[in-house]
Amino acid sequence: MDKILILDFGGQTTQLIGRRIRDMGVYTEIAPGDAPLSAELLRDVKGVVMSGSHYSVNDADAPQPDKSLYRLGVPVLGICYGLQRMNADHGGVVEVASTREFGRSRLKYRLSHPLFKDVPEGFSSWMSHGDSLLTLAPGLELIAESENGLPACVAASSGNFVGIQFHPEVSHCEYGNTILKNFASGICGARAEWSVEYYLEQIQETLRARVGEQPVLLLISGGVDSTVVGALLLQTVDPALVHLMYVDTGLMRKGETEEVTENLKHLGAQHLHVVHARDRFLDSLAGVSDPEEKRRIIGDLFMTIQDDEVARLGLTDAFLAQGTLYTDLIESGHGVGSKGAVIKSHHNVRSPLVARKREQGKIVEPLASLYKDEVRRLGTRLGVAESIIARHPFPGPGLAVRILGAVTQEKCDILREADAVYIEELKRRGLYDQIWQAFSVLLPIQSVGVTGDSRHYGFVLALRAVASADGMTADVFPFPMQDLLEISSLITNRINQIGRVVYDVSSKPPATIEWE
Repeated sequence: MDKILILDFGGQTTQLIGRRIRDMGVYTEIAPGDAPLSAELLRDVKGVVMSGSHYSVNDADAPQPDKSLYRLGVPVLGICYGLQRMNADHGGVVEVASTREFGRSRLKYRLSHPLFKDVPEGFSSWMSHGDSLLTLAPGLELIAESENGLPACVAASSGNFVGIQFHPEVSHCEYGNTILKNFASGICGARAEWSVEYYLEQIQETLRARVGEQPVLLLISGGVDSTVVGALLLQTVDPALVHLMYVDTGLMRKGETEEVTENLKHLGAQHLHVVHARDRFLDSLAGVSDPEEKRRIIGDLFMTIQDDEVARLGLTDAFLAQGTLYTDLIESGHGVGSKGAVIKSHHNVRSPLVARKREQGKIVEPLASLYKDEVRRLGTRLGVAESIIARHPFPGPGLAVRILGAVTQEKCDILREADAVYIEELKRRGLYDQIWQAFSVLLPIQSVGVTGDSRHYGFVLALRAVASADGMTADVFPFPMQDLLEISSLITNRINQIGRVVYDVSSKPPATIEWE
């Protein structure tokens, strides 16, 4: 199968490049930016993309590609850091830009290039860089510049190298998909042969070969990701070998345990183990406010409970399956290679006990190269109910990272009830399916209010709702004001402990979707 090889230098949107190109049907594979370009890695490669990075090419430890890259004879596209790397590697100069460029910038063409076929001049690109090209390397020429007069695209006057300073992979970039298609299908000539059906076939083959006749334990939350993994395991290996464990942490949504149990039975689970551990989690979290410490405690306790239950059930040598997505790996600094920055820890990625299982070769993460929308398509293909497929994402640590500050039983109960009102109203008003993710956050402050003729001192609740295609970037959902006002009123009327409701209007970036 024709493929585009993506070299990951630690950029936060590297996987988006692969996802955008895969959506066109062209297979992509991601490798560390400094990986040796072996014959195996280069098999069927029709083109190479060099990703962005949080590094500067002038940093002493800046990642560099295998120098044979420029002699492969296949087209190479450098994006942001990839462009700067390409320029520096050929003798050009990269320095801190006179004008930092973050966000939208319109481009002006200086020369024509097939990368911009059917892309009009003046389109709005998406920039995110502090360095710029001060001097072009010999043999490179300026194709386009930004509205600030900085180089936005350069290409080799003879050869297959082209670099762009902006990010066509993010949804904010106009004609981004056209530009990537022009490279992958046009310049590289790669054939469109990849699909979710193809991925399912490949991952099932991999699972059967790896798991064999050994038992597999899946810690299932009931959300989209773990449910899809459960369905995949039940349809790929002998269901008698699949053990599904649901841990009720006391940090779940309202009615979650009952709903999860029913869904898993519907999927054909033969071994379902429900562990009630609310008190253990709340006791461990007592007095802890730091979000990273919360995640560590929850992740470690999850794995401790798993170890205890595994021993009790006689599954010591079982594989541990997880619904880890590539966004989890990226935000935890565990993307491809070793150059990723940590945005926030995910308990199913950075837990020391998960690391131990990983070292033992006992981790199975069949969704680790997929994004949420791809997981949903895979789940539909596997026959998972639409009510689960369409469900908004829920963090592994649960309500603990939606309660800012210390976690208590009282705060969990307040947030659980308030969030249930919020989500129920979104569904009743036909808004739920328009939103990528919606949830409530209980703030660590109280504010004064008035109920009847009395002074009332109540909690502040923040509502969050975003529109997104993949979770890597997100815009605030533009609520009809009347709906927002009525939902706020319902929450404060039904949940006596809440005295004030606010709406979060932050996009991603600069914020993340979750608050912690």
